[in-house]
Amino acid sequence: MSANMQFKDQLALVTGASRGIGAATALALAKQGAHVILTARDSAALEEVEEQIHADGGSATIAPLDLTDGDSIGRLAKAISDRWDSLDIMILNAAMLGTLGPVPAIDGKELNNVMTLNFIAQQALIAAFDGMMRKSDDARLLAITSSVGASPRAFWGAYGASKAALETLVLSYGEEMRNIGKFRTAIINPGKTRTDMRARAYPGEDPASVKQPQVVADRMIEILASDFETGKRFDLG
Repeated sequence: MSANMQFKDQLALVTGASRGIGAATALALAKQGAHVILTARDSAALEEVEEQIHADGGSATIAPLDLTDGDSIGRLAKAISDRWDSLDIMILNAAMLGTLGPVPAIDGKELNNVMTLNFIAQQALIAAFDGMMRKSDDARLLAITSSVGASPRAFWGAYGASKAALETLVLSYGEEMRNIGKFRTAIINPGKTRTDMRARAYPGEDPASVKQPQVVADRMIEILASDFETGKRFDLG
């Protein structure tokens, strides 16, 4: 564990924490002293991340769940609020890509699934943990986006729309909370990163040609530890 312990005695919630950017961020937060709650659908993968955190001297709690299950977020919030008073850090990372293709060919059922996870579940998380974050002395919410959320790209309509909606939601929340204690939100565009989602989107790409999730996680730790202005967008390249 880092000697700096920038987040000692703080509580962090990371969604999509079983692999990729979510797992790397959870590990980095734990190394800086935070107790990290790890959520994702894959319980076995979450256990591996938790074991690594413990091996590094950190602390974590796993909460396997499907964010698209209507009752799961409420149950999670109840379990966490029963144990802790406040939530200091929330990382909204969980997302699904869906099928890339032209807008007229988008399958309505799949579009509903994409919007449910990438947007509707994110609002539900904010609503469920709003009370706990208001009790923090320095609440920070970072939401992972994509360049296609701000710059539309052919064949990325469904995923891009979900990220554009997420950005508007999170930044609006930040404006609502601007004058309520020390509460800040930011949008993180990680850029080209070696994740399973990117491998599906770009199957012919050499994975070694893009940065590893740890690079993004380290930058996010710097952002969380800084006095960033609420509503800021960070493009990590």
